[in-house]
Amino acid sequence: MDRNTVTGLILMFVVIAVFAWWNAPSAEEREQMIREQQEQRIAAELQRVQDSLALVYAVETGHAPSVQPTDERPEIVRDEQNFFSNSLVGEKQTKTLITDKFTVDFSNLGGTMSRVSLNDFLVSPHIAENKHVTLFDNEWHNFFIEFAVNARTVNQRIIRTYEYFFEITSNFQDGAVITGDQTAEVAMRLFLNDGYDLDRSRYVEFLYRFRGNEYMIDFQINFVGMAGIVEPATGANTIDLHWNAVLPRNERASAGNEARSFENTNTGIFFKPNNARVDRVSRGDGEERINTPVNWVAFRHHFFTSALIMKDNNSIVNANLTNSTDPNLDRANYVRTLDALIGLPYRSEPNHSINMKLYLGPNSFSILSSYNLDLERLVPLGWGFFLMQWVNRFAVIPVFNFLQGFNLNYGIIILILTVLLKLVLAPLTLKSWISAAKMKVVRPEVEELNKKFPKPEQAMEKQKAVMALYRKAGINQLAGCIPMLLQFPILIAMFRFFPNSIELRQQPFLWADDLSTYDSIINLPFNIPFYGAHISLFAIMMAVSNVFYTRMTMRQNASTMMPGMKTMMYFMPIMLLMFLNSFSSALNYYYFVSTCMTFLITWVTGRFIN
Repeated sequence: MDRNTVTGLILMFVVIAVFAWWNAPSAEEREQMIREQQEQRIAAELQRVQDSLALVYAVETGHAPSVQPTDERPEIVRDEQNFFSNSLVGEKQTKTLITDKFTVDFSNLGGTMSRVSLNDFLVSPHIAENKHVTLFDNEWHNFFIEFAVNARTVNQRIIRTYEYFFEITSNFQDGAVITGDQTAEVAMRLFLNDGYDLDRSRYVEFLYRFRGNEYMIDFQINFVGMAGIVEPATGANTIDLHWNAVLPRNERASAGNEARSFENTNTGIFFKPNNARVDRVSRGDGEERINTPVNWVAFRHHFFTSALIMKDNNSIVNANLTNSTDPNLDRANYVRTLDALIGLPYRSEPNHSINMKLYLGPNSFSILSSYNLDLERLVPLGWGFFLMQWVNRFAVIPVFNFLQGFNLNYGIIILILTVLLKLVLAPLTLKSWISAAKMKVVRPEVEELNKKFPKPEQAMEKQKAVMALYRKAGINQLAGCIPMLLQFPILIAMFRFFPNSIELRQQPFLWADDLSTYDSIINLPFNIPFYGAHISLFAIMMAVSNVFYTRMTMRQNASTMMPGMKTMMYFMPIMLLMFLNSFSSALNYYYFVSTCMTFLITWVTGRFIN
């Protein structure tokens, strides 16, 4: 390198240094630049916090966060630690399918059924006019899975599917209708990132299959090309499915007695352990932690159920189920809050599927029993007492279904059912009356025996003499007890059957517009404790019929009745009136007809037996 070259390089360095010094920002300008950079970082952090709060609000309330569609993906969305970050931003889309049973809306945000309404069932007109019963609704319902992904660093990233936009693929057009044996399929796919694009060969998929005439839906979660990426969030071999809902009120409840209504007491979480009987979380507020395999979990409303059922001999690994009532909940519009954290089996394989079913439909004994999954135990028929469930399953329901085939009014069906039950029990009742008549005949002789053996130490001799007298007269002391023992399970079985029979729901008879709930001839402007804020005419008729029957039996047995029993026998109808005023009008109507039939049979029998 010669002198001229060295001189040139030195001059160039001096020129560049002088130019940099000349154009360098002043101290004020440097401070302004620092402030602008800080403001940009603060704005970005604030936006991140707002997005997080919006997503938290979404899972707690069911309202999806508002995300504006954009053609440019801002750098804040592109997260190198999140394989799915490209799907955090998108345009919300919906698609509708109509079957014989449902109207289903799908949403690409979360990849779920955002709304499922039953076509054949309306909520009580006392709540809303012409509104269909809804089992899924993002307004009060959340249904999503949670899992971890192996990040590109040592840290894992938790993915909750309600935050992401899926791609909807289906074999039908928006608003399509399928009927009968026709089928439809909807696939919701959450794709992996490939830079700014999506890798369409690797995805998480929610797959739904429908049949036009079925309440049962095939539901499948597929992990395609996820080996080494998707991992259980808890470290166990499970993927967590979160399912929670604040169930709205569908049925009429007496003002001031919402918490005591059948809809409240019959709403809860049920589950079927493998090789065990169906169980439920506490009727009140309660929590159940299950660490044994479970076949299905169901959210049961009074007349409707949403159930998640495992297929292909798979089982739910574990579950945490919570049944609660928020004290701030508007009890006139909502019933209970149900929450299920369900552990689904997962294996880290190139392609892994979790095969399930969703039952979304009525609590109809015939429909539920057809699946052979013990789902019929969701219908409260008195499963805890074998005689009660036998009466309902093998006597009441078959006869009731048979009479339905004649297209009669349900009030007439209840009348015929009551008459048939009384006729079946009539021979036993007749024997009871004959035995009672014979005991009246021999009563003078029994009194003579009491005089003959007055001392306590002669009690055994007196008993033998009385029994000999009964045998001579052909008296069976158990004859009067057997009809009562047989009628008691029937009485309790009806107490279970009528208020929980969906066939009676919103069926009118006489002045009652819905046989499944109470009838009201007068709505009171105030609430009477233990009675309600209305007057049920069927309940009054039931109580009055019991008073007349009580008077008749008191007159027939006046000579043997204890003095205190007279007051008690009038007290019982009043107690029944208070207790049954808010119960199903079908139940009160049945008790009224049954008492009238008993009164008639007793009177006729008394006329023909001397």
